[in-house]
Amino acid sequence: MRLLLDTHTFIWFIINSPQLNLTVKQLIEDEKNEKLVSIASIWEIAIKQNTGKLSFGLPFQEFVEQQLSVNSISLQNINLDHINVIESLPLHHRDPFDRLIIAQGMVEHLPILSADSIFDAYPIQRFW
Repeated sequence: MRLLLDTHTFIWFIINSPQLNLTVKQLIEDEKNEKLVSIASIWEIAIKQNTGKLSFGLPFQEFVEQQLSVNSISLQNINLDHINVIESLPLHHRDPFDRLIIAQGMVEHLPILSADSIFDAYPIQRFW
């Protein structure tokens, strides 16, 4: 199964946070599943690290590349089809990073691993 991790899911997984749902953790750890994280999430993490809200003790790029490799997670790039969906996406959720992740889930038919229940207002499958 192909799975798209929300930003907080990716962070909680790599820091082994107790906030991460056990079912979701098992889905990420299952080697049969293809795990993806949006480039929008990486962008959001960069902003949070720059503002001091996050710190991982390594240079940003080195940390991200290391975590993607160690955890067998691939990047989901942003394309025009994703952006096009955002133009008509209802404003149930106003966070631009989450809106892009939702659009990617819709276009790519990817279930999203997220604790954010507002995602359920959109035509995507959410696991938590």
